[in-house]
Amino acid sequence: MRDSNLPEPELLKTVLQPLLEDFQYWFARSVDLLEKEQLSFMSLEAKSELLARVKNAQEEVNTAKMMFSATEGQVGIEMETLMPWHQLVTECWKVGMRFRQTREA
Repeated sequence: MRDSNLPEPELLKTVLQPLLEDFQYWFARSVDLLEKEQLSFMSLEAKSELLARVKNAQEEVNTAKMMFSATEGQVGIEMETLMPWHQLVTECWKVGMRFRQTREA
């Protein structure tokens, strides 16, 4: 729901900036997990493919964040761009949960 008291650029900064930072954080954690840990439940091919997708998404998020900063929050991001990042973060969370479960077992 939009706060009509906030000007458009401020609304973007309030919502989009933290979202991009969250994507950066979770993608960095995912890269760390995929590069440093052995994941017995994933084939090397699946792990490499996921790592490549995460690194690609990291580059996209970094570019979007640079554009957002360069325009001082005047530019938004289409939902069609955000949704694949969200889905990828969710996929990475599932891998992380499974990794923790296999370590605890």
